[in-house]
Amino acid sequence: MDLEVSLGGFVVGLLIGMTGMGGGLVMTPMMIFLFGVAPTVAVGTDLLYASITKLFGGWQHWRQKTVDWQVVKLLSIGSLPGALLGSMAILYLQTLYIESVEGIVGRLLGLTYLLIAAVMIVRMFRTGKREQEAPEPIKPDKRKMIALGLVGGFIVGLTSVGSGTLFMAVLLMIYPVAASRLVGTDIVQAVLVTGVAGIAHFAIGNVNLTMVGNLLIGSIPGILIGSRMSLKIPELAVRSCLFLMICLSGLKMLFK
Repeated sequence: MDLEVSLGGFVVGLLIGMTGMGGGLVMTPMMIFLFGVAPTVAVGTDLLYASITKLFGGWQHWRQKTVDWQVVKLLSIGSLPGALLGSMAILYLQTLYIESVEGIVGRLLGLTYLLIAAVMIVRMFRTGKREQEAPEPIKPDKRKMIALGLVGGFIVGLTSVGSGTLFMAVLLMIYPVAASRLVGTDIVQAVLVTGVAGIAHFAIGNVNLTMVGNLLIGSIPGILIGSRMSLKIPELAVRSCLFLMICLSGLKMLFK
């Protein structure tokens, strides 16, 4: 067991447990900057790790009946092929730009992190607005859901981030229902999209299985502890620190 990697998984698990986000946003730059993993391998390893981690959360939400299976179906129609396209884009870049692919993927990650930072701001405003408005439930728009799935799935397959924050931010805007139902729906579809993308990355050799195992050793207890701590630590403080870290990681990757 690699103690440093497991400790890193524990920290990420704490973040996920406390805020419901932070997996891909923290895990990929941590592997790149702290453990010296190549960006392409970091993306694939994070995807496979995320699919296993979120499987536990998806199971719990299924038990609680806080999953909108119609929305999961519509998102998956777009996100699964989108994730495959994103993964194949990585393979194409590795084939076409053998010497510079890691730099290209690093810059793509940087741009994605800055996009996610902007999405986080929108999400915070939308969450506050929903608390005041409490709109009536609506039927999901099929075209919007499939389009969101396709674009979001491609970004996830290409960069390993967005399966939680990006999907949730857009869902808040186009499908205003109970927060618990949104979270459960997002986690279940994230299991599918990260699973498909992770398997595709594994097939092209971009997954470090040993690191996946070490990360899970730390992250599973981290998630359990973080879930309990979420009742005591102000969520705004944690999210603000996370936002700052995402911005700094994005800028560092973009201009590295």
